[in-house]
Amino acid sequence: MIEIGSGIKKIIIMGTDGRGPEMGADYRYRQLESWLLQGIEEQRWRLGERLPSIRTLCQEHSLSKATVQHALQRLEAQGLVEARPKSGYFVALQPNAVKKPVSRSRIEAPRPVSVNELLLDIMGRSAAFDLLPDLHAGDLPPSIVALNRSIGRALRRQKGDDYQYYDAPAGDIGLREQLSLHSARRGWAVPPDQLCVTSGCQHALFLALMACCERGDVVAVESPGFYGVLQLLEQLELRVVEVPTSVETGMDIEALEEVLERWKVKACIVSPAFATPGGALMPSESKSRLLALAERHDLAVIEDDIYADTALGSAPDPLKAMDRDDRVILCSSFSKSLSRDLRLGWVSGARWHDRILRLKLVTQLASSRYLQQGVADYMADGSFASHLRRQRNELRERRDRLIASLQAWSTGLRVSVPLGGLAVWVELPTSFDTLASYPKALEEGVVITPGPLFSVSGQFRNCLRISYAHPWDARRTAALNRLPELFVQL
Repeated sequence: MIEIGSGIKKIIIMGTDGRGPEMGADYRYRQLESWLLQGIEEQRWRLGERLPSIRTLCQEHSLSKATVQHALQRLEAQGLVEARPKSGYFVALQPNAVKKPVSRSRIEAPRPVSVNELLLDIMGRSAAFDLLPDLHAGDLPPSIVALNRSIGRALRRQKGDDYQYYDAPAGDIGLREQLSLHSARRGWAVPPDQLCVTSGCQHALFLALMACCERGDVVAVESPGFYGVLQLLEQLELRVVEVPTSVETGMDIEALEEVLERWKVKACIVSPAFATPGGALMPSESKSRLLALAERHDLAVIEDDIYADTALGSAPDPLKAMDRDDRVILCSSFSKSLSRDLRLGWVSGARWHDRILRLKLVTQLASSRYLQQGVADYMADGSFASHLRRQRNELRERRDRLIASLQAWSTGLRVSVPLGGLAVWVELPTSFDTLASYPKALEEGVVITPGPLFSVSGQFRNCLRISYAHPWDARRTAALNRLPELFVQL
């Protein structure tokens, strides 16, 4: 979490005689460094914004390219700016502004799930990741144009009466081979026959729960955690026990151990890589402890890995890569990393994999072969990897611009700073009620995602999730800046 505020210390570069800035040619990079620092402090360039280009700085300050690069590299070494390939230098988030979270969920006895009806309203407005879902601004990005072309070529390759046949239950072998290669680059060697293509990650999670649980079983989940999981638990008539979760390191393993000692838990659903709503990243030590607990308590672990490819740096190895006891069912999709309209996911079912294949026949029967073949071609020619590289820069810039806009909010505001994912978790002072704020914001055409939707216990009323999945154009920025006026205080 960060507490919003300045945090950049002004640095005065003194000359060798102590009387002021050194004016010699050898020290001109220091003058530029000092000028840029002053501009950052005065918010001439705010968090996440791009500094003037090297060429511009050379021209405006009559400096050589080497001198300008040296000044920028010194700022980068201090963590004040960051270089982004083919984009330039940007004002970076300051580590000294980071502050630990204060709110934690309670451990309560397992209970049936009842999902708030408000969630249906949000999903009906397609507003899960957008304050202004009716905006639909901008052109298709080149990566999606390329994806559509790959799918179109696959459709044109149809022969004879191919359209009369179903795909194999596990999905197109070409796509599964590409998914296997993609997973290997993240440290998880999975053969294609241990992957099953699904209709998105939600479908994969549904199959996983059906395979390892029966009605009335208890499932441990993150709190705050993914509301889609709560919907599945409700439909399958499973009971839930919520485990406190940090927005920085994910599920509290000590709290999970307490839960497992007190109640018989059949499965645990966890998102080690950039869990929604706060973007937590689980450390390797916590992953190891989780797997040890799973073996000791005969627990199925369902890994929701959907956000891993949104990493702002290197994508972390999945929990599944550490699974030596065949207890981790990995679920993922292209929904968050490529297109939410694609509806292609996958599951690797561990010891339950054969049962998952049978359940897919019941719940979906088959996936579109040509859609799968088009995506497989898109991955094989390097387009997906190229898309992920561009996306990292875009998401980092959007995250930083969001946090910069939040600087104008109250001093009591706290917000997560994720290293991946698509959203931040905003914690307001306890006097605010985001659930009661929903209809007021809706009257202004703004759709928020209140904190209580991420729990079954009614907690987090002073919290909300805000996504940076879309560009911060003028209208979205204006809507974001209006939110403080729309929040209801108790």
